[in-house]
Amino acid sequence: MDLVKTVPEEIVEGMQHDHDHDGGNDHGHAHHDHGPDCDHGHDHDAKEEGHHHHDGEEPELDEHVWTAPENAIQIVKKLSEVVAELDPGNRGQYASRAAVYLEQLRRLDDDFRKLIEGSKRREIIVGDRFPFLYFCREFGLKYYAAFPGCSTETEPNPETVAFLIDKVKQDGIPVVFHIELSNGQMARAIADATGAQVRLLNAVHNVSAEDFEKGITYLDLMRHNLNVLKEALN
Repeated sequence: MDLVKTVPEEIVEGMQHDHDHDGGNDHGHAHHDHGPDCDHGHDHDAKEEGHHHHDGEEPELDEHVWTAPENAIQIVKKLSEVVAELDPGNRGQYASRAAVYLEQLRRLDDDFRKLIEGSKRREIIVGDRFPFLYFCREFGLKYYAAFPGCSTETEPNPETVAFLIDKVKQDGIPVVFHIELSNGQMARAIADATGAQVRLLNAVHNVSAEDFEKGITYLDLMRHNLNVLKEALN
């Protein structure tokens, strides 16, 4: 985590806080237990555009840094250096393997950039938790979602669902996303009300037992994301 800049999770328009007390707006937010990929922190401005915290609150740091390929590149570089220091006899092997993998990551990053630069729209809707903050920031995507990335909530309030349905209709969004290992019910409800399609956008921090047995990799999952984004953005 020290290799890349972490940022606080964002609460964007229409998004539901954990244990919201006032019908889905940006007030009345108290801290509760959060997911394993999130942490508290003080070293960032809690009043960044698009995200709000009460005075004196510690913002939750969104730790889904790997969703941006550029961050993955920096992490792999450092890991290869550390492993080589621990096993200097095989330094050359580690360096050569890292070079191959880094080239694959750079091609992935480039493919995302080409897709988004040539797309019709730069907005996505996620009817689920939103662990894609770093990805969207890196590639300049606007987003609306049901919950922040660190939320433990699973049941949306009616206002959140209605807001996302209206967004899909108003902006002509063709795809509503859910994340891996989610039941996808909210995304399907939004799709049923709008005629949009439902697709999986993978946050790449969980895999099914089946995918694990198949040896599915980070690159495989991110290439899947590339393909579904082609549909969502065009």
